[in-house]
Amino acid sequence: MASSFESTRRVVFCETDMAGIVHFSNFYRWMEQVEHDFFRSLGLTIVNTQPDGSILGWPRVSANCRFSSPARYEDVLNVKLTVQRIGVKSLTYDIRFDIDGRLVASGTMKTVCCRVEHGTGLQSVAIPAEYLEQLEEHSAE
Repeated sequence: MASSFESTRRVVFCETDMAGIVHFSNFYRWMEQVEHDFFRSLGLTIVNTQPDGSILGWPRVSANCRFSSPARYEDVLNVKLTVQRIGVKSLTYDIRFDIDGRLVASGTMKTVCCRVEHGTGLQSVAIPAEYLEQLEEHSAE
């Protein structure tokens, strides 16, 4: 089951290091941003307050990124998120960054659906039906 979502982003000066290359930490931030954009494209949100006051959220359980070539100020990155796996409680994504077809970086991120209730902390839960419907519908495209 694989579906993908694509977006672009322009590198701004403050995202570069002294060598003029994008600092590695930005890729992790951008991986999360593309996930949020993906959810929005499906009409979903990453933080959803429930009628009982609890919050449904998606904390990370793992993330990694491999860097292949540099990106610099003003470069336009193509960011592609591919849903690799929809589990009972988790989603696993592959994320690829390229500039005009040149691989810049690639990563994987796994996130788990959790409920946060006041005073009890995080508890993993099955992905709600309204999320699964959208994710599975997108996967069939």
